Amino acid sequence: MLHKTRGIVLKTTDYAENSVIVKIFTQKFGLQSYLINGVKKPKAKIRLNMLQPLHILDMVVYHKPNGGIQRISDARSEPILQSIPYDIVKSSLVLFMNEMIYKSLKQEDDDEVMFEFIEKSIELLDKTEKGIANFHLIFLMKLTRFLGFYPDMSLADSSSFFDLKNGVFVKHQPLHLFFIEEKYVAQWLQILRNSMDNFLAIKLDAATRKYFIQKVIDYYALHIEGFGEVKSHIILEEVLNP
Repeated sequence: MLHKTRGIVLKTTDYAENSVIVKIFTQKFGLQSYLINGVKKPKAKIRLNMLQPLHILDMVVYHKPNGGIQRISDARSEPILQSIPYDIVKSSLVLFMNEMIYKSLKQEDDDEVMFEFIEKSIELLDKTEKGIANFHLIFLMKLTRFLGFYPDMSLADSSSFFDLKNGVFVKHQPLHLFFIEEKYVAQWLQILRNSMDNFLAIKLDAATRKYFIQKVIDYYALHIEGFGEVKSHIILEEVLNP
């Protein structure tokens, strides 16, 4: 049976000579794998450049409720991203965000609210012309709302540390290594309290940004089973701090 759904591309893997298997987070069916034949041919209906990380698609798909590899009848880029594919900073941000999202989504269950959040965030990044160096930090911490481990803010204004392991603000330094140091807590609060639309208000120097990137990765790894190693932040740090 054919269904219309929106989709966000996460990972493309070669399959046979001219085909690929694409992991796509769909609005209706959650995370799905699709086999697409002939994408590398000159006259392909679905082209390989449409299947880049975090590109947004309008799709018509065949869907089998029992899972497995699905098939796409038709797809088109909507919207066509205007700057992300051509801007080295934006494309590096997207690679990092994409890796974090991909490692976080474990189930096929649909989540239309999370889908809309990711979709609108990608569109916001694509349209923003400057000041994007901290976009990924706010995005990834907002995303934890949908993943189920957003920080407990109840003691935020009376605490000196943030315990990454337990997701809470605390007055005293935790007895483990996974925490935000006292000197960074005020900026951590800024990241948590600012909205996506107001991400330009966050001002961080290169060293602080690098510190927070690692802490965000640690936070995800602590709260998502089997999260694994993240590699794309190394390229991102080089691009942001040449």
